[in-house]
Amino acid sequence: MGREYDIAVVGGGLAGGLTALAIHRAHPAIRIALVEAGESFGGNHRWSWFEHDLGPEATDLLSGFTATSWTGGNEVRFPAHRRKLAANYCSLDSRDFDAHLRRQLPQDAILTGMRAASLRADRVEIGGGPDIKARAVIDCRDAVPSEHLAGGWQVFLGQHLRTRAPHGIERPVIMDATVNQPGAYRFIYLLPLGANEIFVEDTYYADSPVLDREMLARRIEDYAKAKGWSAEVLHEETGVLPVITGGNFTAYRASLQQPGVALSGARGGFVHPLTSYTMPVAAANALAIAGAAHLPGTELSDFVEKRAQEHWRRTRFYRLLGKMLFDAAIPEERYRVFERFYRLPEPLIERFYAARSTRFDKLRILSGKPPVPISRAVTALLGKGAPLVHESHR
Repeated sequence: MGREYDIAVVGGGLAGGLTALAIHRAHPAIRIALVEAGESFGGNHRWSWFEHDLGPEATDLLSGFTATSWTGGNEVRFPAHRRKLAANYCSLDSRDFDAHLRRQLPQDAILTGMRAASLRADRVEIGGGPDIKARAVIDCRDAVPSEHLAGGWQVFLGQHLRTRAPHGIERPVIMDATVNQPGAYRFIYLLPLGANEIFVEDTYYADSPVLDREMLARRIEDYAKAKGWSAEVLHEETGVLPVITGGNFTAYRASLQQPGVALSGARGGFVHPLTSYTMPVAAANALAIAGAAHLPGTELSDFVEKRAQEHWRRTRFYRLLGKMLFDAAIPEERYRVFERFYRLPEPLIERFYAARSTRFDKLRILSGKPPVPISRAVTALLGKGAPLVHESHR
C-alpha cells in the first residue's frame, strides 16, 4: 500500500520547499508530501536576494528561515568603476533551509531519501518503494539541459573561509570583476559572515558548462592570498546553472511534462534567465500555487502552465541581454557589459534583479554607446545561440 496525500511536491530544493511550505501555511488541513531524493532539503546551495526583491507576502513566507542579512548596502568593483549601492542584502544557507522546513512541515510530509522513478497525474512512483498517491502532483525537480533552449552557463565554486585575522570586508561584494578574465566573464562574489569568516565564490559566465573544481579552488586561494588572507576552508559548494538566451519554450516544457503533472521551479523555467537569481521568482510562484492548491490536479497543472508561459514572455528582455552577452561580447571583455550597467540609476538596478524592469528601464539600458561591437550585436540578434546541452564535470 502506498501513502496517500492531497498534494505531492517532488523535489525539495528552493522551489519545492517554498511551495510545500506556502501550501501548508495557507491550507493546514491539506495533506502534503515533500518528496526529495537526497537526505536533506535544499541540497548544498546558498540563495541570496536584495531586500526589495520580495513583496510583503514573500517576505512573510521567508521570515521564519535563519537567513544572514546585511544592512550596510552592497558594492561592485570593475576595472574602471567601483560603486557602493544602498540596497541591503540577504542570504540563506541550504542547511538552515532544511532545518526550518523540518520544523514547520508535518512529520508525515517529510519524505527524504526517496527518488522518484516517474510521475503521473495521481501518483509518484518511487524506485524500490511504494507509490505516493495524491490528488495533485507538482514537479519541482532540478533543471535539466535541453536542446530546445539556447544560451550559456554560469559556473561557480563557493567556499566558506575562516581567516586567521579579520578579513576587512564590511558588506557584500556582488561582483569583483577586477580579477583576470580568462575567456569568460569572471567575478568574485564576497559575503562577510563574520569578522573572520567570509564566503568567497569564483563565478564565470562561460560558453561551456565544464566545472574544473581544482582550478577554481586554486583561483580562490590566489585571490585570498592577494588580499593577505590566511584561511581554512570550512565548507564549499559548486554549481553549473543555465543562462537562457532563447529557444522554443513550449517544446522545452512539453519534453519534460507529464500529462496532469504541474511543472514548476527551475525545471519549469521559473528563473531569472540572465542572473539565475531564483528567490524572488520561487517565492512568488510558491504563493501563487498555494492560492490555487484547491484545484484538481489537471487544473492546477494548467494554472502553472499559464504562469510559466507568462513568465517566459515577461522575461524576454533579459534573454535578449543574455544573447548580447554571450553571442556579441568578446569573452574577455564581457565584463564591460556589467561595468556599464552598474553606472545606471540604482532603482533601475534593483528592478532588474527582481525581473521587474519597466519599459523606461529597458530603454535606458539599451540607450547610449553599446558595450559590444555593432556588427557582432547584429549577428547575435539574428542567430539562434548555442543549445543548452550539458557536458560532464571534470
